Amino acid sequence: MNDIRQSIEVHTLGLTKIFENGAQTIELFRDIELVIRRGERIAIVGSSGVGKSTLLNILGTLEKPTEGKVLYGGEDIFLGGERELANFRNRNIGFVFQFHCLLPEFNALENVMMPGLISGLSKMEARGRAEELLDRLGLSGRLKHRIGELSGGEQQRVAVARALLLRPRLFLADEPSGNLDSRTGRTLHELLVSLNETLGLTMVIVTHNQELASMMHRVLRLKDSHLKEERDRSVVRPSI
Repeated sequence: MNDIRQSIEVHTLGLTKIFENGAQTIELFRDIELVIRRGERIAIVGSSGVGKSTLLNILGTLEKPTEGKVLYGGEDIFLGGERELANFRNRNIGFVFQFHCLLPEFNALENVMMPGLISGLSKMEARGRAEELLDRLGLSGRLKHRIGELSGGEQQRVAVARALLLRPRLFLADEPSGNLDSRTGRTLHELLVSLNETLGLTMVIVTHNQELASMMHRVLRLKDSHLKEERDRSVVRPSI
């Protein structure tokens, strides 16, 4: 039983999100129970507007649920205050979004170093980690290029490197290839799978891209306020 608990990265219980818009109540989802095991890569799919990004933001502690719990290591992360949440998020979660959110006034290396410097890493350690990641992602020749000098695919790889700098336990991505052409997107998809397999990185990815979803261990569909298993070919199983 201990092995099972230790293999669980995230566990949600009764997760519900409701928005109040004047007299209108909008229920995005209700009573979601989701177990994410260490090393899994999971796709969340569904129509636009059903709440996929909101669910991802709650998993990443960027938003709070209306009801329910998000357990990391068995602890309800939302019991802490805003500062505790921010510290936990910075240490444990890496984010990549459809639009990379990189800082155009800095070069690729500086963008990747930024989370490390903010978290208190020395400049030398942050630089070393950033250079290693950018080299792993095929960008060793682009370190000093400003963001506007990089292609869309290169910019997104810089965003991936930035998300991984603090060695997070969970990697969350929201439509990471949604702004890329099909060829560049395919390269990014293969990169994400490689990172999952070589680093043992736990991944949850919101996507409309069927090709990317097909490369995940599990595909979950958010529909009619519920999250349903659409496909499971996970090889990541706890020992019993």
